Amino acid sequence: MAEFLTDIETIRNRARMEIEKGPVTDAYGADLDRVLQVLNEALATEIVCTLRYKRHYFTASGLYSEPVAAEFLEHAQEEQEHADKLAKRIVQLGGEPDFDPDTLTRRSHAQYDASADLIAMIKEDLVAERVAIAAYTEIAQWLGEKDPTTRRVFEDLLAQEEEHADDLRGLIERIPQGSTRA
Repeated sequence: MAEFLTDIETIRNRARMEIEKGPVTDAYGADLDRVLQVLNEALATEIVCTLRYKRHYFTASGLYSEPVAAEFLEHAQEEQEHADKLAKRIVQLGGEPDFDPDTLTRRSHAQYDASADLIAMIKEDLVAERVAIAAYTEIAQWLGEKDPTTRRVFEDLLAQEEEHADDLRGLIERIPQGSTRA
């Protein structure tokens, strides 16, 4: 275990001198501008995922659509919660959450989808979840100990994205093969 090197008087003085920085202190080890950019890209991803799931919820039709649509709605609500967590963290770090709809899809890791077929909807949502899982895993590893709070935010999101992917895989397995508009 590393020795605690900074005396408390020095910590107190630094805290007073840079009070406008809020939670970002000299101990913050990450590239703040890059972290804010990554957070805004993840925010765009979660917003696009919310919109995709909402579209799928409202347009799902066919014999198996009711339980699938319910899953889409639940995921849409959880993706919105993810977006809110990311926006909150951006503000905590002194940044501005970017909700600009003109650039949303360019900044997003995931793509929007307007499939009409229920199986295609599920598969596109599963692809998007897998993209988020890969990206958030990499982000959490990149942050490491340089920004443990933001890393934990991504780890929490990652756990829920893995649940979503598992849910979607389960839906695909339960719908009989050959059901086009299911």
